[in-house]
Amino acid sequence: MANTYLTRTTGTPTLGTKCTVSVWVKLGEVPNGGGSDRWIFGEYGNGSNHSYLYLRNSSEIGWYEADGSGAVASIITNRLCRDLSGWYHFMIAYDTTLATQADRFKLYINGERETSFSTNTNNISQNYLPRINKASRTYHIGGVNGVQTMFNGLMSHYHHCDGSALEPSVFGETDTATGEWKIKTSPSFTLGNNGFTILKDGMTITDQSSNSNNFTLAGGTLTKSEDNPSNNFATLNALNQTNSNATFSHGNNTLAVSGNWLGATSTIGVFKGKWYFEWLSDGNNHGAGICQIGKRMSRTTEISTGNNGYLGKYNDTWSFYNNGNSAYKLTNDTTTSYGSDLANGDIGMFALDADNGKIWAGKNGTWFNSGDPANGTNAMYDSLDNSFGWLVGVFGENSTTQANFGNGYFGTTAVSSAGTNASGLGIFEYDVPSGFTAICTKGLNL
Repeated sequence: MANTYLTRTTGTPTLGTKCTVSVWVKLGEVPNGGGSDRWIFGEYGNGSNHSYLYLRNSSEIGWYEADGSGAVASIITNRLCRDLSGWYHFMIAYDTTLATQADRFKLYINGERETSFSTNTNNISQNYLPRINKASRTYHIGGVNGVQTMFNGLMSHYHHCDGSALEPSVFGETDTATGEWKIKTSPSFTLGNNGFTILKDGMTITDQSSNSNNFTLAGGTLTKSEDNPSNNFATLNALNQTNSNATFSHGNNTLAVSGNWLGATSTIGVFKGKWYFEWLSDGNNHGAGICQIGKRMSRTTEISTGNNGYLGKYNDTWSFYNNGNSAYKLTNDTTTSYGSDLANGDIGMFALDADNGKIWAGKNGTWFNSGDPANGTNAMYDSLDNSFGWLVGVFGENSTTQANFGNGYFGTTAVSSAGTNASGLGIFEYDVPSGFTAICTKGLNL
C-alpha cells in the first residue's frame, strides 16, 4: 500500500464514547530512524485536530490524538515492530465512560494489551468523544497526502466497531498447537452506525458488512495479494539489507539495484518439500537462485550487504542468471553456459526440490535443457546436500527484478493468465510442476 491511501467521511455515531478498530498488517519496511512516522490509520482535520495510529520512525507503535488545544493522548510503545516476515494484529479500543483514566484507551498488539510505554501522555477525560468515531470526520487509512509518510506494507481484515470497546478475542485467538496469535476471519460484533469491514476478502474497499460505509481510493494503486494473515507468503528479506544501492517495493517482492551485483533472499526458508517461484525480467543483468542455510548462515549477509554479493558466488549457493546477452548457471563464482537470455518482459521460472537436492530454471513456460521437475529429470543442479535448509532469492546489477512468490503479481501488474496449480496455493503465470507449490505457511504444512 505504499503511497496508497483510502478515505471516507464518518456519519453520526451510535455511541460516541466507545469504539474499536482492528486491522492485520504486514510491514514493508523497518524505519530505524529514517524519515517521518508512517501513518497506519486515523482521521485528519488539520495540523491541530487529528488522531492516528502510526509506526514511529524508530519502529515503535504510537497513538496520537490532538483536539485543538494540544495532545489529548500521545502513547508510544517500548515494544519495537521490526518483523517483516509475518503479520501483526493492531487494535485500539476506546471506552471513555470508565472511571480509571488509563483504561479509557487501550492498545493491543497480537492479542496482548500494551502497558509499557516510552511516552504515555493521557489527557483523556471521562466521556470524551474520540475523534475517529465522531461525525463528519475524514477517516484515513494508509496515510494523509502531504502530511505524513505513507504506510508501506499490506493490510487485511480492517474492522471498525462503533459503540463498543471490544476484546482482542473477537478478532483473533491463540493457536493451541503453536501458541501464536491467529486471525478469526469472520468476527461477530455489533457494527453501530459508523462500523464497517473492508479488505476482508480481496482488496475490496466497499464495506463488506451490512452497513454501506464505503471507502474511496484517494491516492495510489491498490494491489490484491494472496499474502494474508491466514497464509503468510515468502517475500524478499529487506531486513537483511544494509546497502543503499538496493530498494525494495511492492510488498518487498521487487528488488531494484543501482550499481554492482546485489541480492536478496526469501523471508521463509525450507528444509524439505518442492517449491516454485517466478521473476520478471527487465532485460538487464539479474537472476534467481538458492542459498544453503545451517552450514553458512553468513552467506545471506554477504549476498545482500556488499557489492558483488549474489547467489552463485559462493560454494553453497547456486543460481541461474543472464547478463543481457547470454545466460549461465553459476556456483562458487564459476559460470557455465546454460539456457537462454531473458529479454525485457520474459518470465523466469525456478523450482527447488529440497527433498532430493535438485533445482531447475526456465523461462516463459519452458524448462531449460529439457528439464522436468515433476519427474525429477534433467535438473540444472542435482545431488546437492539436502541435510541443510534453503533460502531462495533474486539478484541483479543495474536492474529491477520483480519476484512472484505466489501473489499473482509482478509489481502492480497481475499475471496475464494464471497457469495450473494443483496445490491451489498462490497464483503463477505458468503451470506449477506437479508436486510443487508456493513458499507459504500453508505450503509448509502440506
